[in-house]
Amino acid sequence: MEYKSKAQGKHLVKIDQWFASSKTCSCCGHKVDTLLLSVRTWACSDCSVELDRDINAAINIRQQGVIKLRAEGLSVPANGGLRKSGHAPVAA
Repeated sequence: MEYKSKAQGKHLVKIDQWFASSKTCSCCGHKVDTLLLSVRTWACSDCSVELDRDINAAINIRQQGVIKLRAEGLSVPANGGLRKSGHAPVAA
């Protein structure tokens, strides 16, 4: 990934492989002590939000990446760099 990102002029961000992305609530930051791999959804004991394990992990990994980019003085677009169309789709 490193050489591919350099070839495309992109910045690769690496986060700690032991970062508890699945066990940390992406809403409030509370971290559970244990979470079996078979548990696919869980409720945060602090803020009571229901979390999907994979989506929660993806949100936490993205947040860590944004934190690292900002620490390096790089700007991060709010929409992830995706361009939004000014037109809404219409039904035919």
